[in-house]
Amino acid sequence: MTTPTPTVVLVHGAFADSSSWNAVVGHLKQQMVPVVAAANPLRSVAGDAQYVRDVIASIDGPVVLVGHSYGGFVVTEAAAANPKVVGLVYVAAFTPDTGENAFTLSAKFPGSTLGEALKAYPVSTGGNELVIRQEVFGAQFAADVDDDLATLMASTQRPVTETALTDDLPTTTPAWRTIPSWFVFGSADRNIPAELIRFMADRAGARASTEVPGGSHALAVSHPVVVAETILAAVEATKQ
Repeated sequence: MTTPTPTVVLVHGAFADSSSWNAVVGHLKQQMVPVVAAANPLRSVAGDAQYVRDVIASIDGPVVLVGHSYGGFVVTEAAAANPKVVGLVYVAAFTPDTGENAFTLSAKFPGSTLGEALKAYPVSTGGNELVIRQEVFGAQFAADVDDDLATLMASTQRPVTETALTDDLPTTTPAWRTIPSWFVFGSADRNIPAELIRFMADRAGARASTEVPGGSHALAVSHPVVVAETILAAVEATKQ
């Protein structure tokens, strides 16, 4: 007897929003897979993860949790010791261990040019917010996306706090240690180098890891079918 089809919960990362999953959602809906694209606050790892846990708690049945970019931190924390989460999918995403943060992981292997593309500004609640400068957003984040769409994405990007990117993963048991995981990423990612993602996928003992030749960081926008197929593989495996 098979278990109910898990609901897919999509968690975007920094400099993106829920609409970045639109094409992926369409493909999942065609396969009759229930899906929710959560609005990641991008304020702090612990706070963002608590918000995603609240989303998960509102859903009946099992969940396959999908994170993009910094969203990998959020899903890793949100799924820790969470019995409703039966699978993890990392889409061009960080897969951190306890005590690691986005900035230090980015520097583990060469290839990220994100730091030089960022603009910081103070916010009234304290600290700084970060955005990718619009004039370099396409090349940095979405090099394989149509120019007009990349320009739109640059204008509508969600800023992330510096705190979120420097927060260490709090949990002592990262979810990927106990929950099966799948990976999909681009070979030409300029935010999170492919070499780093290969390392993290190997460390996590990924069930499958798909590298898209020439794929940028905006993989869900430029290659939604490949991303959706990876998610569907996780859904199928976890409902058996």
